[in-house]
Amino acid sequence: MSALNWKPFIYGGLASITAECGTFPIDLTKTRLQVQGQVNDAKYKEIRYRGMVHALVRICREEGLKALYSGIAPAMLRQASYGTIKIGTYQSLKRMFVEHPEDETLMINVLCGVLSGVISSSIANPTDVLKIRMQAQGSVIQGGMMGNFIQIYQKEGTKGLWKAISLTAQRAAIVVGVELPVYDLTKKHIIMSGFMGDTVYTHFLSSFTCGLAGALASNPIDVVRTRMMNQRSQQHGGHSNYKGTLDCLLQTWKNEGFFALYKGFWPNWLRLGPWNIIFFLTYEQLKKLDF
Repeated sequence: MSALNWKPFIYGGLASITAECGTFPIDLTKTRLQVQGQVNDAKYKEIRYRGMVHALVRICREEGLKALYSGIAPAMLRQASYGTIKIGTYQSLKRMFVEHPEDETLMINVLCGVLSGVISSSIANPTDVLKIRMQAQGSVIQGGMMGNFIQIYQKEGTKGLWKAISLTAQRAAIVVGVELPVYDLTKKHIIMSGFMGDTVYTHFLSSFTCGLAGALASNPIDVVRTRMMNQRSQQHGGHSNYKGTLDCLLQTWKNEGFFALYKGFWPNWLRLGPWNIIFFLTYEQLKKLDF
């Protein structure tokens, strides 16, 4: 086994932050769409947004342009940690199993993707909780990133910062276990077919494909995760709306129908698509740096 390569960690973090900044307003509309319509939560019972475009326009009109970047600080912190660990771990694990990229198989890549997703998301979970709280409440929430971080810790403790960690890990396992192997596989077949070489066009097609696959696979668990993270713990233990992740899934399905699990799918895909395109184009260009 070769020595640990630090470059995928650094490049993965830089590319993740770049992609996050470019697609954050879409991610915010996805969160707003996913938390609305909860019949057992008076605060989020109203259907305020008819879709992604309507949400973007209404948020800008009622809360100002700045509100589209509510939660950008913890989001960037999350990508600096999550993105760095995810890509670095994925590439390192692959080299543990096979020495040469051409010897990689789908099974090995999926296994490495699942493991790297679980590890990185578990470490970065507090930044995810903070980002979702700030996105969902927008201009209503008071204080900056550190103020809200301390507030969550004081009111809900360590459990509040690692709320829905099992869902976060499951979602990351699905997203990373699908997206990264799909990207590698698509890129490999395009190059081997002779249709295109290892060019920016190949990277574009591969990243577009993996973004769509990731959105389809992850949206239901993303809806449940968003709702679980957004609710607050009761003083006497338990939760205000849902007893657990399975209860949240079943209640959402029962009260709002199956397709409620695909709330925010279009902004989810329209975020994951551009996010992956920006990420992989940036990452592939960083890989070409000679140092």
